[in-house]
Amino acid sequence: MTLKEEFATRNFSIYGQWLGILSMILCFALGIANVFTVHVLTIVFSVICLVSSFVILFVEVPLLLRICPTSSTFDAAIRRVSTNYMRAAAYGGMGLIQWLSMLGPKTSLIAAAVFLTLTAICYLLAAVKGQAFVGSKTLGGAGVAQMIV
Repeated sequence: MTLKEEFATRNFSIYGQWLGILSMILCFALGIANVFTVHVLTIVFSVICLVSSFVILFVEVPLLLRICPTSSTFDAAIRRVSTNYMRAAAYGGMGLIQWLSMLGPKTSLIAAAVFLTLTAICYLLAAVKGQAFVGSKTLGGAGVAQMIV
């Protein structure tokens, strides 16, 4: 299935997965960009944003759990975020944390908050509509991980 065919399925979990990848890139870039400020609160939220980017990487690209040396407790925690409801909750929590960063000085971390919230909404829509989670084959979804092992 090509990327165009995946988007044509109108499954919100596919949209959520790709928005999650965009969120990961934004969290990484904005976390680095904002960590070099003088305001302590901004530095804390920037570090949280950076950590979120790595968590998202392992959640959205399941192939990495097989090829990267991680602990069994980390693997279990990441595997727990497998349903659409759990993904919506995880992204909603990460988005809420970034929205709370606006309590301090207003920074570009709001872009990360917006994308994390949009991703949570996509996963929530998929869950409410009863759509099963469908991982993108491009990102290491069904079939790709089994071919490597």
